[in-house]
Amino acid sequence: MTFEELNLKPELLEAIGYMGYSRLTEIQEKTYQPILEGRDVLGLASTGSGKTLAFCLPLSQRLLETNINHGVLILSPTRELSIQTANQLHGLLYFTPLHAETIYGGNDAGAFDREKRALEAKVQFIVATPGRLLAHMRNAYADMSYLRYLVLDEADKMLDMGFYDDIKQIIERLPADRQNLLFSATMSPRIRKLAVEILRNPVEVSIAVAKPATGIQQQVVLVQDEGKGRYLAHFLKKLKPEEQAIVFCSKKKLLQSLVNRLNNKGIRAAYISSELEQADREAVLTAFKSKQYKALVATDVLARGIDIADLAAVVNYDVPPSPDDYVHRIGRTARHNKTGVAITLLSPLEMAKFALIEKKLGIKVPKVTAGTEFGETFEWNPNFGKKQKKRPLKKTSISPESPLKAKKKPPKRGSSAPKQAD
Repeated sequence: MTFEELNLKPELLEAIGYMGYSRLTEIQEKTYQPILEGRDVLGLASTGSGKTLAFCLPLSQRLLETNINHGVLILSPTRELSIQTANQLHGLLYFTPLHAETIYGGNDAGAFDREKRALEAKVQFIVATPGRLLAHMRNAYADMSYLRYLVLDEADKMLDMGFYDDIKQIIERLPADRQNLLFSATMSPRIRKLAVEILRNPVEVSIAVAKPATGIQQQVVLVQDEGKGRYLAHFLKKLKPEEQAIVFCSKKKLLQSLVNRLNNKGIRAAYISSELEQADREAVLTAFKSKQYKALVATDVLARGIDIADLAAVVNYDVPPSPDDYVHRIGRTARHNKTGVAITLLSPLEMAKFALIEKKLGIKVPKVTAGTEFGETFEWNPNFGKKQKKRPLKKTSISPESPLKAKKKPPKRGSSAPKQAD
C-alpha cells in the first residue's frame, strides 16, 4: 500500500515525500486504521519493521482531524531512541501546527528548563524516558490531563530495564479516557501481563516477532579470540568507500582499544557506550550518520531502535547475550526493506552459546573459517564449551573373599618391617 492511498492530510503527505517513504511496511499498514479509529493496539514486530512511523503517522493524522490541543505521550527506554523518535516526528510534523519535544536524563540544567516549558505549553508530542518524566511530574506545572494518547515504545526493553513501577506511576496520572498503544519486539509473559493491565479490547497485530529481517545476509566467521581484531580490520577494508558498519562489543573495556586498533589500520572509527556523557554520545552518533566514520564500535545501548540510513553491515565482535539481543543488533542493517550484511565473530568457547541462539530463533546461520592468517582455524562444533554433566561413579560389588576386603595385620612387636626401596 502507498501513502497516497491513506487519504492523509496534505501537509503529512508532503512531509512523507520529503522523508523518502513511498510504501507502508506491514506493521504500518495493519495498525494504521485501528489507531486512526481510536482503538487500543498491541503491535508486535521485529526491529527494523517501521514501528515508529506505525504510531507517529496515524496519531498525527488523528490530532489534525480531531483536536490539536490534545497530546501524545511516547515512553521510550533510552535517550537515543527518544531522540530518534523525536527527529522522525520533527520531519513528519514540519508542515503542520503540531510540535514534538524530548524529555530524557543526562542533560544540563538548561535542558530541564526546556522540558519544563514544553510541558507547560502542552506540546502535542512528548517523547520521554520514564525516570526523567517522573522527575518533572513531582512538580505542579506537570499537568498530564491533556495527554489523551499513550504509546509504550520498545515495551519489552523498558521492562528489562526495570521501568515497570515507573510506567505504572506515570499511567496513574494520565486521564482514564485515553487511547493506549503498546509496541514491542517480543511477547514475553511480562509484556502480556502489562498489555492486560493497560490495553482495553485491543487490536493485536503480530509481524515476525523476534526474527531477523529477511534482507539480512547472516554469516558466522570461526576465528580464534586473538584473531578477531585482525579479521575485523580485514572485513571493514573490504567494504566500499561509502559503506559503514556498526561493531557491537559487550565488554566496555575493549571499546577504546578496538577503536585505536582500527584507527592505526587507517579505518576511521569511534565508540559509544553508556559511560560517555550524553552530549558526547550524540556528537559521535551525528558524526557517524554524516559518514565521518567508517565504523562505530558500541555496546548494546545502540541495539534498540537506532535508525541509520543505508547501514551496510553489522559485526558482532562477540556473541550477543540472548536471542533477542542478536535480533536487535543485526536489525540495525537491512532496514526499510533494504539489504545488509551481519557477521558474528565466533571463537571456540562461544560455539555452544551461539548454537542456543540458533535453536531459540529456529535458524541456521552459514559458517566459514577466517583462515590461518587470523589464528588457527577450527571446525563448527555446537557442543564445544558446554558444561558436561558429571557421571556418577559405578558401584562395584566386592565379595567377602576379595583381597580388597582383607585388612592388613599389624606386624608383631619385635619383628622388623620391610625396608622401603631408596
